[in-house]
This record gives sequence, C-alpha cells and structure tokens, in this order.
Amino acid sequence: MLCRGPFTVAYGGDLTDENDKSGYGELIDRFGRGWENGSPESIVEVFAADGVFIPDPFEPSLKGHDAIREYWKSVPLEQAEVSFRRGEIYVAGPWFATEFKCTFRRRRTGAWIVVRGSLFCETEDGVMKEMRMYWHRQSPNLVA
Repeated sequence: MLCRGPFTVAYGGDLTDENDKSGYGELIDRFGRGWENGSPESIVEVFAADGVFIPDPFEPSLKGHDAIREYWKSVPLEQAEVSFRRGEIYVAGPWFATEFKCTFRRRRTGAWIVVRGSLFCETEDGVMKEMRMYWHRQSPNLVA
C-alpha cells in the first residue's frame, strides 16, 4: 500500500472495481507486463499504429510503433528484476488515469530504483491513442 495525503492507493493488477471492467486495467497490466519482461513488442502492442507516447513532460512526444519501440528497446539491457504495479483506474470518457510503481535493479551498478508516477491515457478501439507518463525516480539506497 502507498499512502499519501487523505487517500490510499492499493498497487496491484487485481482490482475488481467497476472502472476496471471497462478493460482499461487490462490494458495497463499488459503495458506493465511488457515493461517487466523487457519486451518492447509487448509494449507497442497496447498502442494504436499512430499512437503517441509522452515518456516525460519535458521530453518530445513519440508517435507510432517504431518510435515507441525505439524508446523501450534499452530496458532489457539496463533494467533487471522489474516489478510493475498500478493503482485504481479513474475514467472520464475515452480517457483514464492511474498511479503506478515500478521497481528494478540497474544491470550495470546493481542499485535498486523505485519509480512512482501517474499515467494519463486516451484510448480508441481498445488500444492507447495517447499515453502521458509523469514520474519520479528514486534510489532507496540513498534514502536516510
């Protein structure tokens, strides 16, 4: 459980709330499994052919499968023991949002990294038309 402010977010892909029945939870779970397995192809499959991925609000958007695949191709080379969990899904029309937590070990240094953030997604025909990722990375080894 992650507690912040007056609310609690349970991480895990096994939520049964009404919003999850829309299929958005499964879409994010597939994205998360792709990240965990270091599979750019699995990640690309959740996007429309002309889908847009914005990995960071300060980076340019990536459009289309080739650009998204290119962004994720270094993950299996740099990250090991990846674990991805999401929070509750919040829906507004074709848009939905969720929090996420991803932990992994850096292959080069062995340092553990925790990434926490939010995903804001627009869907069309059961795939991502756009995904905006806002996140913060922290190394638990550096926390007092």
